[in-house]
Amino acid sequence: MTATVDVSYHPAGLDEPLRPVLEDVRAGRWRAMRTLLANTGSWALRTARSQVLAAAAAPGDSVEAWGAERREHDWLMMHARVQTQRALRAHRDRAPSALPIEGAARRACHAAIRSWPQDPVPWVTLLALAQIDNGPLWNRQPEHRMPPWERGLPAGPWGLLAEIQRRDPDSREGWHRMLQALDAYQEGVTDFVRWASSHAPPGSPRTLLPLYVYVEIYRQRQATKAGAPLFWTTDPVAFYTARAATHWFAHSVEATRSALDLNYTAQALHFGGFRDLAVPVFKAIGPHATPAPWKYVAAAPQLWGEEFQRARRRSLPEPARTHPAHRARTRR
Repeated sequence: MTATVDVSYHPAGLDEPLRPVLEDVRAGRWRAMRTLLANTGSWALRTARSQVLAAAAAPGDSVEAWGAERREHDWLMMHARVQTQRALRAHRDRAPSALPIEGAARRACHAAIRSWPQDPVPWVTLLALAQIDNGPLWNRQPEHRMPPWERGLPAGPWGLLAEIQRRDPDSREGWHRMLQALDAYQEGVTDFVRWASSHAPPGSPRTLLPLYVYVEIYRQRQATKAGAPLFWTTDPVAFYTARAATHWFAHSVEATRSALDLNYTAQALHFGGFRDLAVPVFKAIGPHATPAPWKYVAAAPQLWGEEFQRARRRSLPEPARTHPAHRARTRR
């Protein structure tokens, strides 16, 4: 029987150097964060690390302490990150201070853009704020109602996505922020993710965007008792599930994979019946399971770890068993 793994969720995911830095940030210290960002060599990793760091820093004052000593570009970028994180939280909580916090976040984004125009991260944070501006189309800011790149898709913050694409083609977070904006606008989400996935080059994480939408659809159906066990085996769900393995995972670079993307892919492959394709994905996950999407398919959200372990055991092949006679000959 396939052994279970010791599942222990950590926001750093597969990024081991990020783990101790997060502990420093939560304690109000900033120097390790500055050093890590200065030694991050790719836009994709810089974007991913800064997002996780901002989530850890937003409740505290580590970034403010950094700015009190050094006002360099990496600080401006992280300041924009943290301010955006706080603005999104205030918007979700419908806090009375949400509007001024959003304004401060936008100013921080533009200050970081002016500081180093080549950096895609401030553009990503600016796109993240687009979901807040979710009123009628005619009442949104002009940058949030730009015409789409292809007929049949909804208007939205396409100009902001284009700025990210020019700097970091196929930015994982950039495309997810675009999805979040369209979801907030309640316009053309399914058409957008299918189009984005179908036009993604091999190894691009935007190949997986449909899986995120399908998990949300399934979650809503489960909440209304309308979920169907065969949901994952029907088209086009099965088509985009297989595509996640053959078009993304098979061509992706191990160091750039997101733990969340791996778990979404493994979950869809498992429930879709693609056992052979699921095996290498579960092996790549190792102990780095994430609560989502398993909590959406588990009997109860808190049982997400058990759901992951069950799917892993069913998907991974059992270790080969040695015949007793062979073991006896080996001992002799």
